[in-house]
Amino acid sequence: MPKHTVSSLTLEPRTATGTTKAQAFRRQGKIPGVVYGHGEATPITVDAKQLSELLLSGNKSRILEAKIGAKKDSVLLRRIEAHPISRKPLSVDFQRVLRDEAITSNVTVVTTGTAVGVRDQGGVMDIITHSLEIKGPAQSIPDNLSVDVSELSVHQHITAAQVELPKGFTLITAPETVVVSVEITRAAAGDEAPAETVEVLPGTEVPPAAV
Repeated sequence: MPKHTVSSLTLEPRTATGTTKAQAFRRQGKIPGVVYGHGEATPITVDAKQLSELLLSGNKSRILEAKIGAKKDSVLLRRIEAHPISRKPLSVDFQRVLRDEAITSNVTVVTTGTAVGVRDQGGVMDIITHSLEIKGPAQSIPDNLSVDVSELSVHQHITAAQVELPKGFTLITAPETVVVSVEITRAAAGDEAPAETVEVLPGTEVPPAAV
C-alpha cells in the first residue's frame, strides 16, 4: 500500500510554555514545538494525528507548506523528541526555509545488494554510520542515501566520500568516516588459539607427551 503523502501542516501559535503546559497540550492531542529560522522563533503546537501522518509518509524530509495562524511559511521537520519507552512524540522543531537556499541536513544511509563478503566469505556486514550530513538545496533534500554493498569483500569498507550524493549537494561529514564494513566472523576465523611453540635447546631432554 503506498504511503500517504503529507505536503502541508497547520501549526497553531501558542503563548503558554513550560512543562506543565506542555503536558496539558499532549493530553489534548497536541504536540508542543517551535518554528525557528529567518526571524524570531515561534512557539507552536501541531495536532498529534497530523504529525503521525507526516512521520509515516514518504515526505518527512521534504519542504512542507505550513499555516501558522494567519501566516504561511515553508518549513522542514528538523527534530522530534520522543518518549524513551512509548516513543510517542513529546516535542517537535521545524525550520523556516526558502526553497532555493542551501541548508545542511542529516540524511539516513540505506544499503542495497548483498555483500560478496557476507554471501561467499562468511563475513558479517555492519552499518557503522547511519546518517551523513550533507548540504544542498532545501527543496531537493533526499529521503535517504543509497549505498550499493554488492562488491564489498571481508576486511573492506565504504567511506562517506564514496557515497554518491545528489546533484548540487556537498558532503559535510568527514570524508574518511567509515559508513559500512564487512569483517570475518569469529566462527569463520576459528575460535581455537594457535598451538604454542616450545623451543628445545640442544642437549635438553624432551618429556614424553601426556596420554
